[in-house]
Amino acid sequence: MARSPGLLSTLLFYKPYGVLSQFTPEPGSRWGCLADHIPVPDVYAAGRLDADSEGLLLLTANGRLQQRLTDPAWGHWRRYWVQVEGIPNPGQLQQLKQGLVIQGQRTLPARASAIADPDLPPRDPPIRSRQQIPTSWLAVELREGRNRQVRRMTAAVGLPTLRLLRVAIDLMDGGAPLSLDGLEPGQWRAVTPEEERRLQALLRQ
Repeated sequence: MARSPGLLSTLLFYKPYGVLSQFTPEPGSRWGCLADHIPVPDVYAAGRLDADSEGLLLLTANGRLQQRLTDPAWGHWRRYWVQVEGIPNPGQLQQLKQGLVIQGQRTLPARASAIADPDLPPRDPPIRSRQQIPTSWLAVELREGRNRQVRRMTAAVGLPTLRLLRVAIDLMDGGAPLSLDGLEPGQWRAVTPEEERRLQALLRQ
């Protein structure tokens, strides 16, 4: 690391399967927590990923930045790769795009497309597989983060989620999204000076 842990304030973490988006374990839970992977004090997740989901988690010591990145009013797109049971048809993709009523509330319009297998590192434990049912991959982008939203959306259109990975967060400033590039499951890094500059610029808007 270029900076000592005491000076780190914003991190990108590739959260593995089975890890809660918090530093304190839940009593009696089989899941791990962030303290098992990140030795940096006083940072907290900006948003969350369920324990059974994987991928990009941003952690920061800046409470205003946490709020700015998670408030749906700012509309930061979050990109997910989703392995589902079944092969999506155009109608199912259109349903995901236009929004669905989930738990009595319509989701915001989203982006959704079929993609090739992204060749991710194997998950531990592996996903369940049923020989008679094909699986496929979707790219889904959301501007909100309701509880288990992607899973509920794909299930509602008949494509149950098997594996879910957040791969990017768009800062909506014209630059490249924050992404998992260069990280393996369980690894983290400090944001670069340029990423830090862009994040601080969000707070001045």
